[in-house]
Amino acid sequence: MAPIKTLPTALSFDAKPYTFTFPPAKCALVMIDMQRDFLLSGGFGEIQGGTLEAVQASIGPAKILLNACRQVGITVFHTREGHVPDLSDCPSSKLVRQAASPTNSQHMKVIGDVGIMGRLLVRGQYGHDIADELQPLLGEVVIDKPGKGAFWNTELMHKLKARGITHLLVCGVTTECCFSTTIREANDRGFECCGIEEATAGYNESFKGSTLDMISWSEGLFGFIGSLKSLLQTLEPYAGRFAIKGTSTPPQTPPGWDGKLEISSLQSSYRAGLSPVTVVEALYARMENYQKKDPAVWILLTPKDDLLEAARKLVERFPDHDKLPPLYGVPFSVKDSIDIAGLPTTTACPVLTHVPSRSAPAFERVMEQGALFFGKTNLDQLATGLTGARSPYGIPRSVFNAEYISGGSSSGNCVSVGAQLVSFSIATDTAGSGRVPAGFNGVVGYKPTRGLISARGVTPACLSLDCIALIAHNVSDAQTVWQICEAYDEEDRYARIALPPDTPVQSLGYRSRSFNFGIPPPEALSACSPVYRRKFNEAVKLLQSLGGTLRPIDWTPFEKAGQLLYDGTLVSERIAGLPDGWLEQYRDHLHPVVREIFEKVVARQSTAVDAYRDVQAKALYTRQATSQFRSHVSSSYIFGSSHDSLAPSPKIDVLFVPTAPTHPTVEAVLGAPISLNSLLGTFTHFGNVLDLNAVAIPAGTYAASELDLSKGGQLNGEPDELVDAQGQLPFSITFLGAGGSDAEVLHVARIFESAMGAARC
Repeated sequence: MAPIKTLPTALSFDAKPYTFTFPPAKCALVMIDMQRDFLLSGGFGEIQGGTLEAVQASIGPAKILLNACRQVGITVFHTREGHVPDLSDCPSSKLVRQAASPTNSQHMKVIGDVGIMGRLLVRGQYGHDIADELQPLLGEVVIDKPGKGAFWNTELMHKLKARGITHLLVCGVTTECCFSTTIREANDRGFECCGIEEATAGYNESFKGSTLDMISWSEGLFGFIGSLKSLLQTLEPYAGRFAIKGTSTPPQTPPGWDGKLEISSLQSSYRAGLSPVTVVEALYARMENYQKKDPAVWILLTPKDDLLEAARKLVERFPDHDKLPPLYGVPFSVKDSIDIAGLPTTTACPVLTHVPSRSAPAFERVMEQGALFFGKTNLDQLATGLTGARSPYGIPRSVFNAEYISGGSSSGNCVSVGAQLVSFSIATDTAGSGRVPAGFNGVVGYKPTRGLISARGVTPACLSLDCIALIAHNVSDAQTVWQICEAYDEEDRYARIALPPDTPVQSLGYRSRSFNFGIPPPEALSACSPVYRRKFNEAVKLLQSLGGTLRPIDWTPFEKAGQLLYDGTLVSERIAGLPDGWLEQYRDHLHPVVREIFEKVVARQSTAVDAYRDVQAKALYTRQATSQFRSHVSSSYIFGSSHDSLAPSPKIDVLFVPTAPTHPTVEAVLGAPISLNSLLGTFTHFGNVLDLNAVAIPAGTYAASELDLSKGGQLNGEPDELVDAQGQLPFSITFLGAGGSDAEVLHVARIFESAMGAARC
């Protein structure tokens, strides 16, 4: 057997009206409605008068296509048409039109009636589920749709955008109905689609050819139609452990581990036979060695024997290396303000420790996908701070230089990832707690739009602003974990259903690489140390070279929102999150800096009038800020206007800022704990107040000796002073976007990250 090749950035195969070219990393297979109700005898399709021979014959080719896509790592989506049990999502016309026909002689049962496989087209019934041969694997996306098209009233658009998908391979039933409707819907949304001829079928064979011809008519008006054979020939050199034709390779000695913790790297190693037991053994030794260097990273470590047992159970649970869940054997850590059933949650405040009976949903979801929990990490007490220097469990240090702070409050999370101890970490972000420490440790810190990931099970800092944050080695890993954690939670009062901005996917040409961005004005950037200003200017130039167009913005609402967080009454919510009377009883148990902050809040004696004014100001600043993003466009523009003057000025896709203005030493922070903390939030505090999503990513390094701590000096009236330090320190930038535009923001972040990686090579 020929050696397996690495997937290229683009693949091509013969299709109508011309060759279909797609990037495998941005392509998904969408399997339309391969359900028992449409494929098996006695199902809804047959009751409607459908002939089953053709649709049943499509199962085999669809299975071959599915296995091929799985083996090369193409993302897989499945759809199921059906309705909730009370049929409240079923239009009356769909329910009764055919049965009401005066000449009806075949529609004796309608949706919701009982058939031999349960109620027809009703979710949860046996007939509604996907056929046995094509059952989804753990981690593959299943879209339940109430209509014929897969986009209407579903999360499909969001899920595709969230994974960076621009191209679709489409198969399934029936050709004349749901298959073609979905391709047309996808075409309107900007996706490049190719239907696979042998893997689709309908109930009337004469309709199939005409339907496929209409899709590719006029040089591809709606998309492409390709053959399975041609696609398989293209994919076969990249098919993974087994050839697409099904012949298996002889047993091989399990490979050693290369030590890489990126999720995609671990997935490849596990598929090649690496055991998670091997990874646990190696990582635990690495962890023990790092604890000698920095003993303040962890508050609680999972015992080694427990981890080894969990790894062995994974091996038993998933014996087929070609059918592993997306986080199989992937090590992760959790901030110790997030509940895990049966383990103490301290929030770095021992007197507030509790042992929950339920785990946070984010933790449960990654565990369901095979992840390995290594322990709970240190943080600024009560998640109050951006320095990492406010914990009774010690002060974690930057992985780059122990003289410098790790950042906080998610300090241990970011150090555990930056020190190559885990693949990702579940943290929190209220005012930058998942971004600043990510920047100071050279990793990615992603704060999704609030409410997309449930914050239930998180000890409140500011309940209305708190978000789960994800720390990872790269944007792709953060995106993977986000999509696993994301789910609407009725028990989370701030949960929201993911509704992406109604903007098309840009799949081809220059527009797939172009975007608008804004930056803070010079007076705002003056908060940065000289080396940070230089590095940020370099990053702006790089972004422009990558297709970004710099647009002017109004910085005022961003600045005012940031000031509102701690200068206004919003900070009072930190007190509201504590039990009644707790502060008076336990103030002496608080970290001195946290106690000082809380006492100042109480001393303000803010009134309800003050609070309402700040709530109203927050709403105003949010509207003023988000109206500058392209994903937030006025309805008069969306639906057309007869007045050209009403068309908005050019909008931005992302706001581009330094993650922090400087990187202080631990010594400097201990000398000025509140003023330096405030400085560090210059470009993060406004993010949660304005309901933005944000991702901080590495943007190179600089010599520590360059770092100008003049800002810290000026706060005390001292002269500028260069710190003579050795080695390199990380620089980080942050992309922010309007709430709900996470996919667009992550798209631009990936472009920048890729360019930074190329520059390092």
